[in-house]
Amino acid sequence: MNQLSEQEIEEGWKLLFDGENADLWRGYNMDRFPQQGWQIENGLLQFQPSTVENQSQGLDIITRETYTDFEFKLEWMVEEGGNSGIFYHVLEQEREIYWSGPEMQILDNENHPDAAQGVDGNRKAGSLYDLIPANPQNTNPFGEWNSIKIVSDGPVVEHWQNGEKVLEYERWTEDWFNMLHESKFQCYPEFGAIRNGHIGLQDHGDIVKFRNIKIREL
Repeated sequence: MNQLSEQEIEEGWKLLFDGENADLWRGYNMDRFPQQGWQIENGLLQFQPSTVENQSQGLDIITRETYTDFEFKLEWMVEEGGNSGIFYHVLEQEREIYWSGPEMQILDNENHPDAAQGVDGNRKAGSLYDLIPANPQNTNPFGEWNSIKIVSDGPVVEHWQNGEKVLEYERWTEDWFNMLHESKFQCYPEFGAIRNGHIGLQDHGDIVKFRNIKIREL
């Protein structure tokens, strides 16, 4: 766990989490790693929601480095009813992280109400959140690990989940802008607009765990 194989080393993969520290991550719009919620335990990077009343949530984390063209991999697991997400091409700004960075959804499809909302399942795990559904929908249930891969190569982006490509799209085309115009992102021109940005993990207030976080620049 949290190691690179010889083949991955030869192919240029790098670990973004070694199971012991989060030095390669920091809070969104912060210069340090959040001391609240996020923790490292048993080799896992995980979010544990606070039990303190009125303590603020929404402490998303991002990579310290920015990336343009890449393959990104990790494994995630949520507890019952869990919701989280993986953002990429993130632009730091005063607005929340999800108004700039496209999101690969993380969800307990069977127990979270988001799965029944949206259009054609575009809020289920693996989807480009609220825009393009993952097909096939092959997510493992809560309490089990799911593996994902995000490939960003120029304008073309692929989402892979549990070994299968579940969607592909191309940014900055007429179809892309038409889709955004009909979505809740229509008022945020920075959404999906930049080529070089951070990768982020979401604090959605639910328990979520990550491991084997790796990236290879293309």
